[in-house]
Amino acid sequence: IKEGANVPVYVLEFLLGQYCSSDDPQIIESGVANVKRILSENFVRPDEAQKVLSGLRERGSYTVIDRLTVSLNIKQDRYEADFSNLGIRCIPISSNYVSKYDRLLCGGIWCIVGLEYEYIEEDKKSTPIHIVKLTPIQMPHIDMDEIKNGRRAFTKDEWITVLLRSTGMEANRFTNREKWLQLARMLPLIENNFNLCELGPRSTGKSHLYKEISPNSILVSGG
Repeated sequence: IKEGANVPVYVLEFLLGQYCSSDDPQIIESGVANVKRILSENFVRPDEAQKVLSGLRERGSYTVIDRLTVSLNIKQDRYEADFSNLGIRCIPISSNYVSKYDRLLCGGIWCIVGLEYEYIEEDKKSTPIHIVKLTPIQMPHIDMDEIKNGRRAFTKDEWITVLLRSTGMEANRFTNREKWLQLARMLPLIENNFNLCELGPRSTGKSHLYKEISPNSILVSGG
């Protein structure tokens, strides 16, 4: 479904939950098509950032899916947002959003953002880009009792497959040892005071799982 959109699994699940929450095959098929369209039209790929900005300027408005990080500009006494993929910085953002979604200040979160473009000749120092709507992509409420009850319907091997697929990985492509190594990476997320250090070359998948499954996981990378 991603089709090149480098979004975490939980972002994809958020969209699927909005458009495919039904048992009707036709509604699911239509919902998947909508999700693909939204990712195609609104997800910002870094190499297409200028194309999106041009579209924003020409249309006057644009909705994007991007990771936002907010900081307080003390000199200006205002909050400002940085867009990860779009590559724009210091965009003023209402303090109401910051108060409501304080994780914007703590490393940033993925959001669906409505932008408007209005260039004022007399005010060249101000940015013409304005945030008019922001919807954070958050984890849905999870009923742990329901999950525990559902677990009884699966064998151990089936449940391992469920866990791995929930991280965006196809369990059938791994050996049994590789499956357990992937599961070991999840231990710090469920066990208090559990420290895990993984050593390996760059771009070998060490941080993939933590970025994919939750906006609440924090990864300390060395180099």
